[in-house]
Amino acid sequence: MLTPFHLAVQVRDLEEARRFYGELLGCPEGRSSDTWIDFNLYGHQFVCHLNPGLGEKGIDDHRNPVDGHGVPVPHFGVVLEMADWEALVDRLTAAGVRFEIEPYIRFRGEPGEQATMFFRDPSGNAIEFKAFRDIAGQLFAT
Repeated sequence: MLTPFHLAVQVRDLEEARRFYGELLGCPEGRSSDTWIDFNLYGHQFVCHLNPGLGEKGIDDHRNPVDGHGVPVPHFGVVLEMADWEALVDRLTAAGVRFEIEPYIRFRGEPGEQATMFFRDPSGNAIEFKAFRDIAGQLFAT
């Protein structure tokens, strides 16, 4: 079993974060206050801290070229089982989420073959969810 990580990010609006992480992504809410919310992000402690100064534009970022895409940096996410990743793609698509990088398969037929997608939360935090058919055997394959 993996040890859970803790990650805190800034968001421009807590109710907006509740809708996105709690309702859309299905993350159960833990403790909260008027300036932060704890979420259970697939077993990891994920905290949204209020920064109303972000405004409409939200967080800006750097992009790094990978596979012909501009990968937003920083970003975070979770490695899922393939069926869970596919279900999440369907849920995000049905909700009209705009993908920064559309869902696709990297390293097809090679060690480390993986599904990946990038999108942003309403505050501009970049998120990558990826999946492997065999996480234990492929996650760090070279």
